[in-house]
Amino acid sequence: MTGIMVAAEEFDANPLDLLEQVASIQDWVYERSHEDELMICVAGEWRDHQISLNWRHDLSGLHVACALETRVPSEKRAVMRHLLSLINEQLWSGHFDMWSEDGVLLYRNSLLLCGGAAATPEQCEALLRLAVEACERYFPAMQFVLWAGKTAEEAMAAAMFDTEGSA
Repeated sequence: MTGIMVAAEEFDANPLDLLEQVASIQDWVYERSHEDELMICVAGEWRDHQISLNWRHDLSGLHVACALETRVPSEKRAVMRHLLSLINEQLWSGHFDMWSEDGVLLYRNSLLLCGGAAATPEQCEALLRLAVEACERYFPAMQFVLWAGKTAEEAMAAAMFDTEGSA
């Protein structure tokens, strides 16, 4: 993601107006289904990320969710919960969840703008960047657990391995 040149004062208290402008500038596919809901598709290395953004006036809160479109079978949910706890220990902002009912994995974060604060383009870009970076970094670890039968520790070790240089 590159720096965004949008004047924050152009937008009212709903940060989705600003995020819609950011998506347009970045040439991302987006859909505004409701004044308080915005979907943005951001291309990643492993997959396209469908990011759902919801604004709650009553909380002055912006919620970000990125579903990984992966359902964890019931027999793998215990090891996946353990992996998610290891991953969440590494995250500075946001967290991964698994819905209890159907095993869907997702990344979640929020931005509270209480007291009349307004979102800035930099905050909005950071919120999107954190979601994409977390999903990109840890999606392979989740796949190692689901499809390769690895333990949470083995999957986490693979996710934390950084290569330097190129071959």
